[in-house]
Amino acid sequence: MKHFLFKAYKFSNSWTGTLVIVLFVIFFVAQAFRIPTGSMKDSLLIGDHLFGKKFSYGIPMPHIPFLEISLMPWSDSLKLMDGSTPKRGDIVIFRPPHNIKTHFVKRCVALPGDELFVRNKDLYIHPKEGDEWTKEHYKGYTLAQAYGKTWVVNPYLHDHKGVHHDNKMAIDSYTIVDNNGQIKKSISLEEAKKIQLKSDERMAPTRLLIPPVFNTDVIQVEEDHYFMMGDNRDHSNDSRFWGSVPYENLEGTPWFIYFSIDKNWRIRWDRMGKTPEDLEQSPYIDRAIKEREEQDKEYYGLT
Repeated sequence: MKHFLFKAYKFSNSWTGTLVIVLFVIFFVAQAFRIPTGSMKDSLLIGDHLFGKKFSYGIPMPHIPFLEISLMPWSDSLKLMDGSTPKRGDIVIFRPPHNIKTHFVKRCVALPGDELFVRNKDLYIHPKEGDEWTKEHYKGYTLAQAYGKTWVVNPYLHDHKGVHHDNKMAIDSYTIVDNNGQIKKSISLEEAKKIQLKSDERMAPTRLLIPPVFNTDVIQVEEDHYFMMGDNRDHSNDSRFWGSVPYENLEGTPWFIYFSIDKNWRIRWDRMGKTPEDLEQSPYIDRAIKEREEQDKEYYGLT
């Protein structure tokens, strides 16, 4: 046994051993991700660098970092082995169905079989378990009757302080999104009529999305799919635009923040080492809300 452990120790100290261990960790245990957009603030902020726990929902297909080349290019599968499934309200790292070479981080708001619709920004959820289960498990929530069923109104605004709406963004607003799916700006209907969008030297050609963001028909989530939405509800490119996410696209969950820096290059020391659950509690969520409100004032030209 000692001989085996000594050989393992020697191997781990070699360049080859170190590389094998690092790749094993990246492929199967944890991978570093950076939050590049504000779609999940106030829960996760732009500039948060986090480790994702890759074994939360089974084992995803290993891909070479940055190149996003599968280690098994002969297979189209995105998952090696199935495992647990998300719960309502989980924050999930996944590959969006319209661009599997990138990673998104959103909150799972509906499970397979759940129904939902959005009306004037409000999210209505009808859990697959039915009316009586909903009344029993959502006591204290706002319930509504529609389409002959009982719906929970904005359950995640009730449960998670980081979920919010932008009160300055009108129901008939347009959202400018580039070809990489990143939201650039929100504008009013009047502004949209006045401008002609063109490509420029710095970014891909853009397009206007007339949002099903604020009003949708009733959607039933397909089998083995999950409906994802950002906590920054009115500034999130999510399942409202491109549909629910297949189970095999799920990569894992955020584990903890290992580094965080704001747009002014100030390190957010208080967020480092914290889990998403930690960051949804005071005083961290209160600081995140304050930072967002200050950014909103700058964005809308307020004093």
